[in-house]
Amino acid sequence: MNYVLVFVGGGLGASLRHAVNVGCARACGLNFPYGTFVINITGSLVMGLIAGYLAFKGEASQPWRLFVMTGILGGYTTFSAFSLDAVTLYERGEMGLALFYVVGSVVLSIAGLIGGLALVRHFA
Repeated sequence: MNYVLVFVGGGLGASLRHAVNVGCARACGLNFPYGTFVINITGSLVMGLIAGYLAFKGEASQPWRLFVMTGILGGYTTFSAFSLDAVTLYERGEMGLALFYVVGSVVLSIAGLIGGLALVRHFA
């Protein structure tokens, strides 16, 4: 049953990821991987919120954690796409954009996680 929960959650997360990628491409164009950039940051923020909540409240069942954190968030966020996008920018000669993308994604994703934890700590 745990595999089914991860499978269904992963499908939902991947579908959400696709929707964000399509929406960002339509809104911002394709010159920069805005979708993956937004996904990495928002996924880290949500992970921080959930991890912080669970650390303070600890009231989530293992199946719920598998469905949401491993399934949905695992399907939504991925650094394999991040790596591909960074290399693609580099190979296109967009060194400045590639550097901004790598550093910005990592720093803002970590900041998102810290922000999520801080919000939960503040309101817990």
